[in-house]
Amino acid sequence: METRRDVFQAIADPTRRAILLLLASQAMTPNAMAEEFNSSRQAVSKHLQILTECELVKPEQKGREIYYHINPGQMKEIDKWLEQYRKIWETRFNQLDKVLLTLKKNKK
Repeated sequence: METRRDVFQAIADPTRRAILLLLASQAMTPNAMAEEFNSSRQAVSKHLQILTECELVKPEQKGREIYYHINPGQMKEIDKWLEQYRKIWETRFNQLDKVLLTLKKNKK
């Protein structure tokens, strides 16, 4: 039985994160991506298969070529998970700002 990967398994690989970054600006074919990474089309296709399986990218047939687009809706799952950490760090940075401001006032 094959288990479906989730978005976090997909973005765990640095090459797949780089592919997502490329596709954030424009749709691309596997050949064009392979040139960007100085890699084989087969290697890029394997990464695209995983990203497609997780619905992070969508393939679109145009003539003989397949163009891959980023799926921003699916990226929200990642953003939602990161939001909890963003709030924690914002709170910590705000506390640090207060401490630094107090130290600066006491120094004068």
